[in-house]
Amino acid sequence: MRKIAVVGAGKIGSTVADMLRASGAYQVALLDRDPARLGPVSAGEGIERICVDVGDPAALAGALEGAFAVISAAPYQLTVPIARAVKSVGAHYLDLTEDVAATREVRALAKDADTAFIPQCGLAPGFISIVASDLAQRFDDLHEVRLRVGALPRYPTNGLNYNLTWSTEGVINEYCEPCEAIVQGRHQEVAALEGLEEFALDGVTYEAFNTSGGLGSLCETLAGKVRNLNYRTIRYPGHAAIMRTLLDDLGLRHRRDLLKDILEHAVPATLQDVVIVFVTVSGMKDGALMQETYLNKIYAQPVAGTLKSAIQITTAASICAVADMLATGDLPTRGFVRQEDIPLDRFLANRFGRWYAGADQALRTA
Repeated sequence: MRKIAVVGAGKIGSTVADMLRASGAYQVALLDRDPARLGPVSAGEGIERICVDVGDPAALAGALEGAFAVISAAPYQLTVPIARAVKSVGAHYLDLTEDVAATREVRALAKDADTAFIPQCGLAPGFISIVASDLAQRFDDLHEVRLRVGALPRYPTNGLNYNLTWSTEGVINEYCEPCEAIVQGRHQEVAALEGLEEFALDGVTYEAFNTSGGLGSLCETLAGKVRNLNYRTIRYPGHAAIMRTLLDDLGLRHRRDLLKDILEHAVPATLQDVVIVFVTVSGMKDGALMQETYLNKIYAQPVAGTLKSAIQITTAASICAVADMLATGDLPTRGFVRQEDIPLDRFLANRFGRWYAGADQALRTA
C-alpha cells in the first residue's frame, strides 16, 4: 500500500487519518510536534504516530521519507516550511490552507517540481471551487458566480450565534485578511466582514459576508470570463457586527493571539453542526438568461466509529478524495493543480467524495 503522511494531529488531521485508514487502501502516518495531540487519535490500530517538529523542514523531511503523498493539516503559518520539506523528499503535496500569501509560495515551489502540488483542498477553498467551475462550464456567457459556505452550530445559544467547530486561528485569519473578488469584470481586493447580505434557506435566515481565501485560484481562472465573482461566509444574523466590534472597535485584529485565547475560553466547541454549500451561477445559455444553483447540507456523523463534526467530515473528505484521485491517475501528477481542474462528477463518485452525499443531497441540473 502507498504511504500517506498527514501533518498535524488536530481536529481535521486526525479525521483525515481516520478516513484514510478506514478505507484500507493506504498506509497512514500522523505527524505532530506535540505528543499529547498524537495520543487521543481515535483509530488506535493502523496509524503510525510520529512526533517531530513539523516547523523544521530538515527534521520533517527525515520523517517523510518514503511517502507517496503528504497532507498538511497544520496551522496556516506552517504551510510553506512543510511544502518545502515535501518537495525535498519528492512526494506529492496537498494542503488545506486558506491563506492567500502561503498559497502563492506553494505555487512557486510547484513550478519546477517533479510531483503534484495541490493546495487549498478543503471545503472552501477546495470543494466549493470544484462546484463553481462545474456550474460555470455550462454557460455560454457568465454574468454572476456567487459562492457561499458556512459551518454553523445547529443549536446556537450565545450572542455570537456561533460555536467553535474548527481552527480558531483560521477563522480569525479569514476575518482579517483582504479578500479577492471580481467586480464588474475587474479583479479587486475587498475588505473582510464587508458585503453583508441576508437570505433564507428552508425557512432559516442567514447572513453572509466577505472572508479571505475562499475563492482559491478562481479569480485568475475566470478573469475576463465573468462580470462578478465573490465568496462569502455564512453565519446566523448578528455575527458580523459583533466580530467587527471585537476586531475594529477593540483593536483585537492587531492582537490575534489574545482574541484566539478569548474565543477559546468563552465560546464552546460543538460536534452538532451543519455545513451549508450554496453556489449560484447566472448567465447566458442557448440565448436565454439562466441561473443554476447547487445547494447541499452536510451534518455531523460517525467516521470510523467516532462522531465527527460536519466541518471535520467535509474538509477531511475533500482532501482525501483529491489524494485518492491523484493515486488513481485521475489528476495530473506534476506541477501546480487547481481545484477547478478537478471534475465534480469524478469527485462525487470517489469513495471519499461520497461523504458529500446524504439525505440533503445537492440539487443539480444534468
